Amino acid sequence: MRGFSVSDALRLAVSLALTLAAGFVGSIFTRKSVGAWYPTLKKPAFNPPAAVFGPVWTVLYLAMGLALFLVWRRWAADSRVRPALVLFSIQLVLNVLWSAAFFGARSPLAAAVVIVVLWAVILWMVLAFVRISHLAAGLLVPYIAWVSFAAVLNFTIYFLNR
Repeated sequence: MRGFSVSDALRLAVSLALTLAAGFVGSIFTRKSVGAWYPTLKKPAFNPPAAVFGPVWTVLYLAMGLALFLVWRRWAADSRVRPALVLFSIQLVLNVLWSAAFFGARSPLAAAVVIVVLWAVILWMVLAFVRISHLAAGLLVPYIAWVSFAAVLNFTIYFLNR
């Protein structure tokens, strides 16, 4: 493994800032509904307490940022990096769109559609990342696991409230 350069430090900072910024944008939609609309929904017994979501998502965004950095730093050495970064960008946009659909539009159905596409793109991204960095792909495993759980929760909330 090569040393850590100034450009690596910049890439790491941008990677973390990008993912945390996406989380912040998503939280804008969430904050508008989490206190008023979300508590009125019927939820399954396995719905985590509200206090769990913030810390879990923060850790996931940090792991995503580290994964992004590990792949991005191979830019000059691996032609597979660019398509992997495109997938990362698409899933990050879908991640924010899920919050906009579920909490912003208050539509568990629209969010269910988004989360299915999001899950598929995350899987595709993990498969692209593993070809570049096993560690980067490994850092994304908790993310796809959480999105899998979130999809089950999303669909259950939709069916309980239609």
